[in-house]
Amino acid sequence: MKLVRAANNLFLFELGFREKELLLQVLRLYPRIPPAAQKLSKRGQLPDQQSSERLLQEALAEHRSENQRQVQTLLTQPQRLVPSTTGWRLTLSAGDLEWVLQVLNDIRVGSWINLGSPDSAVPPLTEQNAPDLWAMELAGMFQMRFLEAVEGRK
Repeated sequence: MKLVRAANNLFLFELGFREKELLLQVLRLYPRIPPAAQKLSKRGQLPDQQSSERLLQEALAEHRSENQRQVQTLLTQPQRLVPSTTGWRLTLSAGDLEWVLQVLNDIRVGSWINLGSPDSAVPPLTEQNAPDLWAMELAGMFQMRFLEAVEGRK
């Protein structure tokens, strides 16, 4: 994946045929962070803790639902992904790029949580953890590629 052009708050990326398929597959995994993983307080010493936690979970569910709609829109808008001779051209506004990075981060972090939140070493590959390892590594790779492309233009 490479940045072809950045102008007028729009980014045009060139993706290879397989890169496009991998990006779409990993985006379809959203959301990945388990709802119970996000708490208001680690200590649990807030007034009306249960009510506050319920409100947080409802707000997160609404946010995830909206992001899922945006993912579906991104995956189906023909002007976003246009075939080229070498692969695909992906056009994103600066806001869309920021949003895609957030979705990829959710997938990466959620997969890491599903793996047991390992401190440093990636756990040995097993049949059970392969999907989470794949999702975590692929989401991280796309995050880095997008960030490197944007940083390289400055």
